[in-house]
Amino acid sequence: MRKVTPGATAQSLACDPAAAALRLLGATVSGRGVTGRVVEVEAYGGVPDGPWPDPAAHSYRGPTGRNAVMFGPAGRLYTYRSHGIHVCANVACGPDGTAAAVLLRAAVVTDGTDIARARRGAVAEPVLARGPGNLCSALGITMDDNGIDLFDPDSPIRLELAGAAPAVVAGGPRVGVSKAADRPWRFWLPDRAEVSAFRRSPRAPAPGLSD
Repeated sequence: MRKVTPGATAQSLACDPAAAALRLLGATVSGRGVTGRVVEVEAYGGVPDGPWPDPAAHSYRGPTGRNAVMFGPAGRLYTYRSHGIHVCANVACGPDGTAAAVLLRAAVVTDGTDIARARRGAVAEPVLARGPGNLCSALGITMDDNGIDLFDPDSPIRLELAGAAPAVVAGGPRVGVSKAADRPWRFWLPDRAEVSAFRRSPRAPAPGLSD
C-alpha cells in the first residue's frame, strides 16, 4: 500500500462532499485479498435544510434505518443495493450528524487480480472494478459491511488516502440520476480505461434544466 501523510484520516473527509470526493480520488481501498486505486467517484449531499441539499441523495428525506450511516461519522462505509441487485460502496463524509457521502464508482485493481477475476469472471482487466457494483464484487464488499470504520486497521475493508491530490482531475454530471442531474459532482482521473461511461437518466430533465 502507498504511504499516507500524517493527518490523512477519516477527519480529512469531514468536509463538503465535493471536496471529500476529490480527496478520495487516488485513494487505496482494500478488501478480502484485493487492493485497488480509486479512479472515479460521485459526491452526494443531504437534507433540504442542510448545507448540501441534494434530491438525488438517499439521505434527502432525512435519516432512516437504511441511510443512517450517511449522517456520520466520516470514514464509515455505507452500502446499498442498486436496483435491488448490485452492492454499492459509499464513504460517509462531512461533519458528524450532517448527511453526505461519496460513491466509489471505479478502481484500478493493483493487487489480488486473480482473486478479483475469480469473483468477477472472465472479463478484461480494466473492467474488473469498473462501475460501483463491479467494484464491490471485485473487492468482496457485501451488505454486511455497512457501517464499518474504513480507517480501522482491523476492518475487512480498509481505506488509505493518497498523500497528494492527483495532478489532473476531470469532472461532470453524475451517472443515472434523475434529480440534480446537471450537478457536476462526478470526478475521475482522465485517460483511465477503468472509468465508467456516462449515462444520463431518461427521467432527468433536458441538460441545462436541472441544478
